[in-house]
Amino acid sequence: MGNPLELALSGGQQHDVTQAPGLLVAQQPERVIADRGYDADSLIELIEQQGGQAVIPPRQNRKQPREYDRHWYKERHLIECLFNKIKQYRRIFSRFDKLARNYWSFLCFVCALLWLR
Repeated sequence: MGNPLELALSGGQQHDVTQAPGLLVAQQPERVIADRGYDADSLIELIEQQGGQAVIPPRQNRKQPREYDRHWYKERHLIECLFNKIKQYRRIFSRFDKLARNYWSFLCFVCALLWLR
């Protein structure tokens, strides 16, 4: 638990929620834990159509806040710990690589190292 299952590389100007449906297509998750940035009706509907539970807190500006499981949301620290482990490699966090191909290959290498630990 806490290891990466799938990765997607996108442009820095692109919002993360646009990549989430593509990553969830091949999965059948029991629950999806994410932060407020992923609070989009389309994503939540996709998760529920797949039979999963969306553990995503509603944004502050939502007119009708929806409920989420606060107990499960506390497990999101595993995701943050994963990003912390990945960012220990200077080459990733400072984005020295000019080509997406080189950045992607080193990121996959680091994720493989994390799985082997």
